[in-house]
Amino acid sequence: MRYRAEATSLEGFVQQIACCYLRHGYWFYVTGHIPMHKDARVIDQRLIEKYGIGVSESTRARRKRLGQANLQYLRFGQTFVLMATKGQHSFFETELKSIHDIRHTPLKIDGYSISYRRGGRKRSGEKDHSWHAHVEIERRRYLELKAWLLELAVHRSAENLAQAFYEIPFEPYAPVRRQLLNIWRAVNRTRKQSGFSRIPVEVIPLRRRIVRPFETQRSQPGLRCGLT
Repeated sequence: MRYRAEATSLEGFVQQIACCYLRHGYWFYVTGHIPMHKDARVIDQRLIEKYGIGVSESTRARRKRLGQANLQYLRFGQTFVLMATKGQHSFFETELKSIHDIRHTPLKIDGYSISYRRGGRKRSGEKDHSWHAHVEIERRRYLELKAWLLELAVHRSAENLAQAFYEIPFEPYAPVRRQLLNIWRAVNRTRKQSGFSRIPVEVIPLRRRIVRPFETQRSQPGLRCGLT
């Protein structure tokens, strides 16, 4: 089977990393950008062959038993990421100066920040010691978005402001929902102080879409999923 490397949407790129690669131990990464004048698919194939990425699951399992690392390659547009598990591999020598550990340095792409970290608190109040993918709006983009919506808060009707929230281009992973709720509270505080009506919390999307990362996305909305 041909190794699938090209994500057809930003949402698919983020989903593939957060929901598939991280939970299987692909924590070490390098990112790169392919110049527009170069054929991205040729570069894909070159890197896949160089690092022996396009192999079967049985080969990956055998490498793991031998203490060798496995790699994944993923590209969206001109941006690509190489992700590796712990173990022995030429990747760690070749890319030594560029490798990051996603548990310590988030992977950032088009306003998203993807990391892997321990949980906070469970609903019972107990500390969550498990590791989880963490997808949020990158800090600078979050502050820009908040400032923009606060500016709109006293210049737009509740209906128009609600539409602005609906059109925010980030899938509502749990950390994203918390960020949007913080903005929503700040917007309503500002509107209250100026004598305007509040906007309902329903403007915050609660369920993210499940997309097929390697297939052309249809125009209609995808399924929503409550997973973080």
